[in-house]
Amino acid sequence: MEFQVVYPMVELTQEQIQQVLQGIAIPPQPQIMVDLQMEQMMPGCSLDNIAKLISQDVGLAGAILKTVNSPFYGLSNKITSISQAVSLLGSKTVVNLVNAQSIRGELSDDDIVALGRFWDSAMEIAMASNVIAKQIGFPSPDEAYTLGLFHNCGIPLLMMRFKDYPNVMVEAYRREEERIIDTENELIKTNHAVVGYYVGKSWNLPPYLCEAIHEHHSIEKIFADDRAEPQKKTLLAILKMAEHVCGNHRIIGNQEEDYEWQRIGDSILLFIGMSQYDFESLRSQLLEMGLGNNDYYC
Repeated sequence: MEFQVVYPMVELTQEQIQQVLQGIAIPPQPQIMVDLQMEQMMPGCSLDNIAKLISQDVGLAGAILKTVNSPFYGLSNKITSISQAVSLLGSKTVVNLVNAQSIRGELSDDDIVALGRFWDSAMEIAMASNVIAKQIGFPSPDEAYTLGLFHNCGIPLLMMRFKDYPNVMVEAYRREEERIIDTENELIKTNHAVVGYYVGKSWNLPPYLCEAIHEHHSIEKIFADDRAEPQKKTLLAILKMAEHVCGNHRIIGNQEEDYEWQRIGDSILLFIGMSQYDFESLRSQLLEMGLGNNDYYC
């Protein structure tokens, strides 16, 4: 996808930043905030290092993309690359955004523990998605990374809304034949995919990425639809492979078996044109890079 790059970018005031950030917010990871503060204090503060740190956090990355895609900048195409967004915004605006998120993101120790699995899972799946995208020749690995990072962004909001939500997810992943979102709908009258869709819209993500967030547990329907966009299908296929290899069913659902993959895996690999042997080889490569779960079995 081509982007229109506009130089120079305007620097936003604190008031404008607060205006952009109004609405849905996901707390940033405390350790990432510490690392960012340390980077800001370094004599040779590096925008590249700041971008790498921001790319590891769902809330901060969302705030950055929301800002660069806001009407203040008037870009003709939506930005999906976090590193590109940081480069376009410039150091002063990025630092102000990070500091604004720090004020909003104060968490209790219990919150930090509860969100720990979500943060770790989001980062690992994003990195795995990027690698898989490159391996299969997908032209926009940054988009695959962004979807991997954001696809479960509805989870922390529901965790903060429903104290029993982790148990809801365990029950959702436990049911062999039902979609995960169907169990959520039954138990809490909403689900993390639809919440994530609205989070993505509030962050000014491109419509197709918002739709992919909304549909990432509706794979059977999407892949049975010949009219569905091939780009979105490919992004979803990459995401589901990354989720499976990274053991998302264990981390979020506390289940040994990935029942969703058992239902959709063959369709995913067929669409990508990958054999089971090729998928095992890819998984081994990801494991060598420190991504995925050694206890995983197809």
